[in-house]
Amino acid sequence: MDYAKLREMMVITQLVPRGIKDSRVLDAMRKVPRHLFMPEAIRESAYEDNALPIGEGQTISQPYMVAVMTELLELNGDEKVLEIGTGSGYQAALLAELAREVYTIERIGPLADRARECLAGLGYSNVIVLTGDGSKGMEEKAPFDRIIVTAAAPQLPEIMLKQLKEGGIIVAPVGERFSQIVIKGRKEKGALVEEFQVPCVFVPLIGEYGWKS
Repeated sequence: MDYAKLREMMVITQLVPRGIKDSRVLDAMRKVPRHLFMPEAIRESAYEDNALPIGEGQTISQPYMVAVMTELLELNGDEKVLEIGTGSGYQAALLAELAREVYTIERIGPLADRARECLAGLGYSNVIVLTGDGSKGMEEKAPFDRIIVTAAAPQLPEIMLKQLKEGGIIVAPVGERFSQIVIKGRKEKGALVEEFQVPCVFVPLIGEYGWKS
């Protein structure tokens, strides 16, 4: 299959008409081979307008939702970014294209291992994949310029606000177990100024500061 052509069609038909404008985000979506982050059996569907299963009860998010959340981060290339919920590693690859340094945490060991292998195989040397409870953030590497949470939380964990730089941005789906809204928060004078963005449905953030199971 001509995956490069499918990526271009994804951008033209799914992202641009829905308002994704950041040229760096669009270029990254054109470049990163989403199909390589998915089980081989469903790679033909990689550039369709859907979330898809990646094993272990987890999913790779819909391309549009990935683009929305990435654009909300306002990345210019010099940021240190924390991602909570590595999953397939696809979002981390996009972040690696757009930021200086990426730390990503996945609680499910086999997913973390596969993501690490895929990212390394594609030459992303500015991404570190860790296995653990992402709901606690990563205090030892804080503060971060940006934080993106790719699993649904009942509320934004206060511990993550503490790990965000002044002026930094956090993007996360927040709400009920099966229905959330993407929130963009900017840290101003130590507090979070929130903007509500788009409705969504993500797998739950499991951990000490998320859902318990």
